Amino acid sequence: MKMTAMSLHTITIHEAAVRLARKEISSVDLTRAVLSRIEEVEPRIRAYLALLPEDAFRTAEAADARRRQGKARGPLDGIPLAIKDNLCTRGIETTCASKILKGFVPPYDATVIGKLRAAGAVFVGKTNMDEFAMGSSTENSAFQQTKNPWAQDRIPGGSSGGSAAAVAADACLGALGSDTGGSIRQPAACCGIVGLKPTYGRVSRYGLVAFASSLDQIGPLAKDVEDTALLLAAIGGHDSKDSTSADLPVPNYRAALARGVKGLKVGIPKEYFVEGMDPSVEAAVRVAVRTIEGLGAEAVEVSLPHTEYAIAAYYILATSEASSNLARYDGIKYGFRAEGAKDLLDLYQKTRSEGFGAEVKRRIMLGTYSLSAGYYEAYYRKAQQVRTLIKGDFDRAFERVDVILTPTAPTPAFRLGEKVDDPLQMYLSDIFTISVNLAGIPALSLPCGFSPEGLPIGLQVLGKPFGEETIFRTACAYEQATEWYRRRPPL
Repeated sequence: MKMTAMSLHTITIHEAAVRLARKEISSVDLTRAVLSRIEEVEPRIRAYLALLPEDAFRTAEAADARRRQGKARGPLDGIPLAIKDNLCTRGIETTCASKILKGFVPPYDATVIGKLRAAGAVFVGKTNMDEFAMGSSTENSAFQQTKNPWAQDRIPGGSSGGSAAAVAADACLGALGSDTGGSIRQPAACCGIVGLKPTYGRVSRYGLVAFASSLDQIGPLAKDVEDTALLLAAIGGHDSKDSTSADLPVPNYRAALARGVKGLKVGIPKEYFVEGMDPSVEAAVRVAVRTIEGLGAEAVEVSLPHTEYAIAAYYILATSEASSNLARYDGIKYGFRAEGAKDLLDLYQKTRSEGFGAEVKRRIMLGTYSLSAGYYEAYYRKAQQVRTLIKGDFDRAFERVDVILTPTAPTPAFRLGEKVDDPLQMYLSDIFTISVNLAGIPALSLPCGFSPEGLPIGLQVLGKPFGEETIFRTACAYEQATEWYRRRPPL
């Protein structure tokens, strides 16, 4: 199919890489098409907090020059990507969608940013998010509300809602997000794209502004499974700057895509098909399971008995770590500083009161309480013990199966404002994703259908630690057997 310059924004990363290699298009053409698309849809979607057109064109011109000299750096050279605004970018403001970091310009790049720069990627902008990645709807941003490209009265998911919306709206070819309890996978499901939370330690966290350090993981959001594999290959690997980074080689994920699912055992956890789940979600996921069986896999029921305790354990552990990590924002070192303080203590109080939003304050207070004298044993220690039990559930299940299939979220994207006054209902949006972070395992969400209202539904594929290859095999086989991933929102 012949493409016009104006439709280049619709292609995938791997399609763009082929066209660039054949010199059918240039990186400047591609970047111009993406920036034009952003200009067209951004007033309706509001996915970006900052656009970087000058940097983008400069990087694109350098990529084209390399290609003319026969020195292209690989499949991401000259590809326009978006970056979640909690990843440090040298010389570019990084706010975490919080007033308290307004004006903060990092003097260094996150490791993943450095790796993408080395691969020749073009950064078109920094995307909106829930403040400090705390949320499931991107409604907690201090600056703006991102909307779902499929229905602009709906949330895009969170906390990586800006990245997911940008990919779904063809306002970039791929993006990076971060996932602490579902913040890549849930927005991917809401926006009808692919999102991967890698194994804890597969991708360096150096330069990711911390929310909960034992749970956070950076990962890709993309239009299809192959693009997701390309992005993970670029950002994965050991980093001496991150003590939790695993010293393991990065496999050739792309080579795993064509292996299919014949002979694989896929686990179906009975605890993930619960009362209160949207009927269209359950129906779409069950049809997806049958499709994967039809491709040669064997479905096996498994049990993850401690799933019911996951949300309680997560919201103690994550808030405890947030309380500790966010203590550094005091108005002294960088970012926002309140005016009119009488003394140092008053400066701390005013800065944090004015700089943090309601949800961040809520989580800091929850975490501080959980860690306080007299409550540590009852809450934090108990939650760590539950975490161990949840990991044990997965270990036992993966002795019997190669991957586990679940819904990504219990409902399609809900309406803006629908849950903002009910934190518990909002927290329940992550009921199917949180256990993965507690256990440290990898998981991917990809489209598997639509609700009666035309909203995307996500299928979640869970793997063994560092088992991303098997996840990609399973997801790619399913994706290629269906047409869901080809659908684009009617923008």
